[in-house]
This record gives sequence, C-alpha cells and structure tokens, in this order.
Amino acid sequence: MQPVTGKNTSNVNGKARTKAGPDESGGLCELKYGSYCIWHEENVEAMQDSMVKKLKDQLFVARAYFPSVAKMPTQNKLSVELKQNIQEFERVLSEITTDVDLPREIQKKSQRMEAAIAKAKSVTSDCNNVDKKLRQIFDLTEDEANFHMKQGAFLYQLAVQTIPKSLHCLSMRLTVEYFRDHSFDKELSEKYSDPTLRHYVLFSNNVIASSVVVNSTVMHAKDSLNQVFHVLTDGQNYYAMKLWYLKNTFKDAVVQVLNIEDLNPDYYDKATLSHLTLPVEFRVSFHTKDNAPVIHNHVSTFSHFHYLLPKIFRNLEKVVVLDEDVVVQKDLSALWSLNMGGKVIGAVQTCSVRMHQLRSYLDEHRFKKDSCSWMSGLNVIDLARWRDLHISKTYWKLVKEVSMKEGSALLASLLTFQDQIYPLDSRWVVSGLGHDYGLDIEGIKKAAVLHYNGNMKPWLELGIPKYKAYWKKFLSHDDQYLSECNVNR
Repeated sequence: MQPVTGKNTSNVNGKARTKAGPDESGGLCELKYGSYCIWHEENVEAMQDSMVKKLKDQLFVARAYFPSVAKMPTQNKLSVELKQNIQEFERVLSEITTDVDLPREIQKKSQRMEAAIAKAKSVTSDCNNVDKKLRQIFDLTEDEANFHMKQGAFLYQLAVQTIPKSLHCLSMRLTVEYFRDHSFDKELSEKYSDPTLRHYVLFSNNVIASSVVVNSTVMHAKDSLNQVFHVLTDGQNYYAMKLWYLKNTFKDAVVQVLNIEDLNPDYYDKATLSHLTLPVEFRVSFHTKDNAPVIHNHVSTFSHFHYLLPKIFRNLEKVVVLDEDVVVQKDLSALWSLNMGGKVIGAVQTCSVRMHQLRSYLDEHRFKKDSCSWMSGLNVIDLARWRDLHISKTYWKLVKEVSMKEGSALLASLLTFQDQIYPLDSRWVVSGLGHDYGLDIEGIKKAAVLHYNGNMKPWLELGIPKYKAYWKKFLSHDDQYLSECNVNR
C-alpha cells in the first residue's frame, strides 16, 4: 500500500487506461492519473533555453558522423574540424545549461558546427557505420531518459507524500503561538455531546484542509447554530489545530479538536492504530471478457480509526463524516432527515466496481456478486444501529482474516458493510477532482460536495489547476499566519 498525502493509495490487480482528447502528435491523450499530454495542455509554456537544446542536437549529429569521417584518409581536415567542434560543444555544455549563460560568440560556433555537419553529410561514407553510431547514441540517450523518468516518478511521489513547506510553516507557527499565549483557551462546550444537534466528524492532520471543510459546510448551512464539528487529529498537529479553531469563528458553529492519541479506547490492535491514518484510497482495475484493460474510478473507504467512532462519541446516535479533501457547496441539512431504513451508513455507491470483480481477493467469504462498492468522502452514520450490529467487532475480525491480502482495508470494509449501505443520490457528491482531468464542469458546479480523491490534492502544487478555485475560495485570505507562510499563493 502506497501512502499519499492525506490518504493511502493502492492498486488492485494492475493498471488500466482509457483515452480522450488529441495530444501534440495528433494521437489521443491518455485520460488517466499522470497523463503527460493532459498535463502539458494545462501547463503549456513557451520553450525555454532553445539555443542550448539546439547545441545538444548538433552535438548529437556530429558525434554520429565523426567515426566514419575519421576513418577516411582523404577527409583528415574535415575530421579535425569535426573533432574540434565536438570538443568545444562538450566543454560549453558541461558548464552551461541555460541560454542566458551562453558566451556571446555561441551563434558563430553553432554556424561553424552546422557547416561541418553539412560537409560530413555530403561525404560518401559507410551508412552502416553512421547507423551503428546513431543507434549507440540513441541507446545511451534512451537510458538517460529512462533514468530521468524514474527519477521524475520518484520525485512526484515524494511531492505527493511530503507536507508542503507552507503548510509545515503554518503548523509550526500555530503550535509555537499556542504555547506562547494561553489566552485563547475556552471552556468546553456542552454542545459537544448534545445528541439533538448536528454533528460532523473529520479526521485530519492538515489545518488548512480541515478548515476548508468546516468553512465551506458552515457557509452553505441554512442554520449554523446547531452545527458541531469534531476534528480528530494526531499529537503532532493537535496544538496547531486547537489554536486555529480557537482563534477563528465559523458563524454560530462550534468546533471541537480531539487528539486521537489521548482517547485510548478499547480497540482491537493498538499497534495497528499507533498513528493516525486517513481514509484509504485504491485504484481498482481488471480485465473485461475481451482481455482489454479498463480503468475505474478511485475507490476510497474508511481507515481503521473510523471504526472507533461509536466508542469515541458514546452519547451520539448519528453523525455525518466528511473527508479532509472535500468542499461543501450546498446545505447538508437534508442528510439529517434521511430515513435509511435500518441501514448503518449512507454513502454514494460506485457500481463500476462490483463485488464479483474482486472475487479473487474474497476467497471463501460470502458476498453478493452484484453489490456495488461505496465511497468515503460524505457519509451519514447511524451510530446506534452500528453499536447494535457490532460493526466494529465484525470489521476487526475481517481485518485479521484478510490482513495478508492486497487491498485488505478495502475488502474488510466492503464485507463489513455488505447489506448495510443506504445509497445516497449520486448528485450529492462529484468525486475524482484529485485525479480526473475530464470531469464535467457543470456537474461540478451543481454538486453538493466535491471530493478531491486522488494524488493531486488542491493544497499541493500538483493539484489540477482548473479545480483548485473551488477549494481556494474557502481559505481565510486575510489571516496573518496564512500570509506569512505563503499558504494563499
């Protein structure tokens, strides 16, 4: 399982792809996570350092012709000329990588090299020698390209998994300020445990991400007076979170910050829950009957910590759970009047992944073949029903049984909530804003909740540009700490 900022990501049964939109060569763009041509469309810029690139091309060609010319006694003068040009270009390019640093006489050097190459091309030579040298150079270049591709993939994953400098700065500044000034402390609110109010639960280790969730929910609420938010975080981010929500107000809503490490409930495996984990995300793919690979939407599901909710909130009977990578665009009050018919959890289902398509992972476990998988992001939970059916106990038992399998968290969650899902209307949530470039903009505008599931979170530089605006407008642009840490950039 591969960790990602805010979530964990895993592939189940390989990769797959689909296509859409033309690329630069006239082919079709691969509409998938990491697609280069779609990224290029979004980030196209004028070519920089074109002269350096031209010099490299000339050096490549000169090296291909030089061995053949050097073997001809009659072309000794041309051989010397080519060698001198090659050595000069190698010296320049070993020291310089940008056009602005090139020497003034570089244009003349380029013209001399071009003339030498033209002479070499006009000389009758053994084409096999030229071809052989070109292939050698090509192989070396291909190896270099593969190296940079692997390096780029590594750096991409590093960027995804690493907290941006601005967010780290914010967390540190808030933590220091908390211990410097205790005047922010307030009395505990009775609302925290009042079952008659509307309680929202959020697991997060990201101050800004959690703030956007709370702010966007409150801004669109018809009545914020009865809203209570519970932000569960880890010890490292607890004091930063606490100060942020003490110094900021969100209309009439109240926010409780809890350190998950201090709760110490009686759970199944303390080693498994030693560190806060966020909703788990999977990219699921498999072959169709004609053996063609098919890509499916990312499936995100609960982390181990979600199964502690009935113990953490013993006085509550119903909560709405929001992931830290969502933005709320409409009033959610209708969720509290849902009649879920005795079901434990309300969730948007994704029927592109059904249980029978994961049968190789489910072994002897009984399951309904056509059952759809479900998504975290926006979930309504009947805690009373959860306790009656001992859902947490069932989950931990299944985790133990499938712990050695790929995607064990997904499989355990799917089996645990089998027959206990109340399907929410798909119009409640639009998912994929963290990986899918091809989402319908009108659909995004109409959705009640936007889910940025995927690697490209809106608070990262890697975030998909055209979706970032929906998230950024709920930042507190006038906040001193955000400004000093460049969070609003």
